[in-house]
Amino acid sequence: MTELQNLLQWHSIGLILLIILAILFLQSGLDKITDYQGNLLWLKGHFSKSLFKNIVPFLLVTITIMEVVSGLLSLVGALMLFASKQPVIGKLGAILSLISLTCLFLGQRIAKDYAGAASLVPYILLAASTFGVLQFIS
Repeated sequence: MTELQNLLQWHSIGLILLIILAILFLQSGLDKITDYQGNLLWLKGHFSKSLFKNIVPFLLVTITIMEVVSGLLSLVGALMLFASKQPVIGKLGAILSLISLTCLFLGQRIAKDYAGAASLVPYILLAASTFGVLQFIS
């Protein structure tokens, strides 16, 4: 396999992973925006016995912003990778995705929703893998 073929394979994998992150975070963030009250009500109950109980609205707005920006950076990163083979924006998307998922993981652990926390691990691995793949491209 030539070096060019190898590079094209890494680009293709990075592109697909970034698209998956964009779908994940844009859908989740837009769901929080379009059903803010429903999400707020559910989260207030979810965190009612935790140290986060008094700051749920702030946390919901914060994680919503983080998710939408993660999704947008991943989407723009995918477009940049496709158009100009530049992974920089995609790397930012992957990093913010990891930070967002770490916040969500912390929240689930604080709420003692251990199954919910465990369900985030594949997404954490996805975001970390995306960053790792994009490192091969630069």
